[in-house]
Amino acid sequence: DLVDWRKPLLWQVGHLGEKYDEWVHQPVTRPIRLFQSDFIESLTKTVWYSVPIIWMPLILYLSWSYYRTLAQGNIRLFTSFTTEHSVAMPESVFPGLFVLGIFLWSLVEYLLHRFLFHMKPPSNSYYLITLHFVLHGQHHKAPFDESRLVFPPVPASLVIATFYVVLQLLLPEAVGGTVFAGGLLGYVLYDMTHYYLHFGSPRKGSYLYNMKAHHVKHHFAHQKSGFGISTKLWDYFFHTLMPEEPHPKMQ
Repeated sequence: DLVDWRKPLLWQVGHLGEKYDEWVHQPVTRPIRLFQSDFIESLTKTVWYSVPIIWMPLILYLSWSYYRTLAQGNIRLFTSFTTEHSVAMPESVFPGLFVLGIFLWSLVEYLLHRFLFHMKPPSNSYYLITLHFVLHGQHHKAPFDESRLVFPPVPASLVIATFYVVLQLLLPEAVGGTVFAGGLLGYVLYDMTHYYLHFGSPRKGSYLYNMKAHHVKHHFAHQKSGFGISTKLWDYFFHTLMPEEPHPKMQ
């Protein structure tokens, strides 16, 4: 092989250069070790149920807290631009804002998967190849490593906190917080769906059965298309659906 599997892979893949893209899309069933340090390595792995255990209580707390804030009746939108034409945000808008967060997450999921996780790093850039491998390349190299199928809590916390800060800067606290809570639920559903698509056995003809077939083809046949995990909506919208396989003609 092009790497020494007895040693951590993260610092080796950057030397593959132009061979990296082909190598990373040739899946293996063996485990991958990224770091020499046992502690740092442990931060890159997690069990699937850590995601709902950690994030669902936060979603419930934020939802209740921001619903109560909206119920006070003193939250208005666009006050930074105009006081006269600002829009009142009563508690009745809470479900819409929450669903908007879920919807926006589905777009973020697609954009991250397509443009960050599936960027093609320059063959002469050791660091961008290394970054790609730690972000997503290792998942395509070892798609059946169940310890790395969901986002580990520590790096996830950094990304989630960034989204929270951005929404708080753009929107009133209760509005941005409600959208964030919906988006966080969208993320949890995405991670659980992703795990199930790899290890679950959905009923034939069901929605998850079709999404599993879609994701399997993304891994093993069409890595440059089919970026939706929980939905194909944005693949339809951005014309990145995988090509349909021709059906054999009946004799």
